[in-house]
This record gives sequence, structure tokens and C-alpha cells, in this order.
Amino acid sequence: MAHWLMKSEPDVYGIQHLQKEGTTLWDGIRNYQARNFMRSMAIGDRAFFYHSNAKPPGIAGLMEVVEIGIVDPSQFDPSHQYFDPKSSPEKPRWDCVRLRYLGTFRELLSLNALREEFSVEELAVVRNGNRLSILPVPEASAQRLFDLLGPL
Repeated sequence: MAHWLMKSEPDVYGIQHLQKEGTTLWDGIRNYQARNFMRSMAIGDRAFFYHSNAKPPGIAGLMEVVEIGIVDPSQFDPSHQYFDPKSSPEKPRWDCVRLRYLGTFRELLSLNALREEFSVEELAVVRNGNRLSILPVPEASAQRLFDLLGPL
């Protein structure tokens, strides 16, 4: 099982939305590196739900990958903000995964707290200017995160 950190703005789609829905399609990824990380996910992988563009930003909850290799339907919809005119059903460019809510941590683990605990090599989200919405989390770092976050 691998671990990931996946970012979303809480006003757009936060951990409370996922809790209410139970599962979600993680669509709208339009960065090739983030897409490739998503393509390397496996069923059963865990993902830390990170609230970005929030005050403060940080890890709010935990999700599990329950379906992989899904063609992102938003790329074909001209009325959708993530429409991609260069993509076609015959040659889709963008994928997504389905995630299941596992829980919300008692307290948000803020970006400032993460920067105090981790180096850039240990946890890429602490790098200044990092805007990538999906990041791998090394196993040792994931275990330290679980220790810092406590139970769900």
C-alpha cells in the first residue's frame, strides 16, 4: 500500500463534502505529473486529504483509493471548467480515481507544523511554491504523519 497527499480547496471540495458523499471521483486534474502520480495508484492505497488555499492549509482527513484507471468525464464536457478540447473519447488525456472517506482527524495538521517536522525530501508539500495537487508520501513519512495526526 502506497500513501499520497491530495490537495483540494475546502470551499470547493473539502473533507466534509467527502464525508457526506462517502466516495468521490477525483477529477479535474490537468497537470501531467499529478496525472501520472494518479495513474500509479493502486486500489487500497491511502491518501491524506489536504486542505489547500485555506487559513491555515493542512492535512484534514484520510481517504482510500477504491477504483483506478477511470477516464475523467469532465474533459469531454464543453460546459465544464475542466473541458479539454484536445482530448477525445477515442484518445482521452486525463484520468481520475474514486476515493472513499476513511475519516477526519481531530485536528488539522497545518503546513507550518509540517514544515517544522519534515524536510522537503521527506514530504514534498513543505517545499515553498509547491503547487502540485497530488504528491507521493514515502512510507516512513506516512507513519510519522499518522503518529502526529493521531486516530481518526
